[in-house]
Amino acid sequence: MSDNAAGAVKNARTFEEAWPILQEGIDKLIHHLEHEGPGLSQIITSDEYMRFYTCVYEVCYPNPLGPDTRKMYDQYGKTFHDYISSKVLPSLRGKENQDLLKELLKQWTNFRILTRWLSRFCFYLERYYIPKARLVSLQETSYLAFYKLICGEINGKVTDAILSLIDREREGEQIDQTFVKEILDIYVVIGADSLKYNEKDFEEAMVNATAEFYSKKALDWISIMSYENYMVKVEECLKQEESRVSSYLRYLTRYKLLEQVVKRELLTVHASKLEEKKHLDEAAA
Repeated sequence: MSDNAAGAVKNARTFEEAWPILQEGIDKLIHHLEHEGPGLSQIITSDEYMRFYTCVYEVCYPNPLGPDTRKMYDQYGKTFHDYISSKVLPSLRGKENQDLLKELLKQWTNFRILTRWLSRFCFYLERYYIPKARLVSLQETSYLAFYKLICGEINGKVTDAILSLIDREREGEQIDQTFVKEILDIYVVIGADSLKYNEKDFEEAMVNATAEFYSKKALDWISIMSYENYMVKVEECLKQEESRVSSYLRYLTRYKLLEQVVKRELLTVHASKLEEKKHLDEAAA
């Protein structure tokens, strides 16, 4: 046994002895994020980090699959559940539209910082305990807690707020596309780039909203435009949607929106009317 290993066994701690020390670091992180924001400063010093990491190590090393190690893992998840319930959700409740989106992005930014630090404190769990016990990774544990508690309660409002911004953009208003993409990227990050949460929570709503928008516009434009001008308008809309979807979403959504929704609502649904208008315009020429 190495000197370091022997020292670790000699200085072994129970979970109950170690967690109050780790809680000091968690409290410092939360206080900093709440009062100073993420910023660029080093929230936790190197000495503090080593103290917290060693504290976890001294619990887990003597018995990597033991009950105290499991307690450490469970408490990690509970910490994020409690933080979301006591800090994040209250800050979001009562907010609407862009105010809600701005607060959500702020809270998500802070949450990721908290996740990064606490997962570093508990790295021994990630490296040894989680693979052997076949449990969810530390990052996924925290991100899924955020998804279930936050998105489960306010997802409808978030989706409506984003779609409202996109409709305003379609009407010619300038919006902050980067801001919209940052909100949507929350789902992508939570889904570990698999897009499973993005597709489930947002894509269907956007497809339906896009169909509704262009269904109404098609009726208005057909009634006042010539066939030639209408087709020019369709081409313009398709280019705008391609640019828009490229900014916010990925290939599958782009295909669905362009091929299955926009063209259908602007062309396929009104094919007979457009053919009739084309013949009338040609006869009047």
